[in-house]
Amino acid sequence: MEQEEAERSTNIVASTSEGSDLDPIARVRKLLFRQILVGIKDGRFFLGNFHCIDKQGNILLQDTVEYRSIRRSSPSPTEQRCLGMILIPASCRTSCHVDCSIEEQLSLIQLKE
Repeated sequence: MEQEEAERSTNIVASTSEGSDLDPIARVRKLLFRQILVGIKDGRFFLGNFHCIDKQGNILLQDTVEYRSIRRSSPSPTEQRCLGMILIPASCRTSCHVDCSIEEQLSLIQLKE
């Protein structure tokens, strides 16, 4: 069991070091269909599967759920609703988190060029 985990972590590290040599399009392709949490300026968050990004940095998510804070007192401090496919303009985006291992996150940081 430990040997399998060591091999798996070695493979991730190897693919991470290879990922830094890939062109931006290949690196973005690695994000396809990954679950991404995107925050926007008004405090809402969107959790969905990454579908695409355009040259301006607008992100298209599918199977998206919106989370927002509720200011009034209630049992749950957040409210959620299912939206489906949405486009998040780059001008509204404040944060973007990819659901993956730490090693993969480090390789994806290099997308900010």
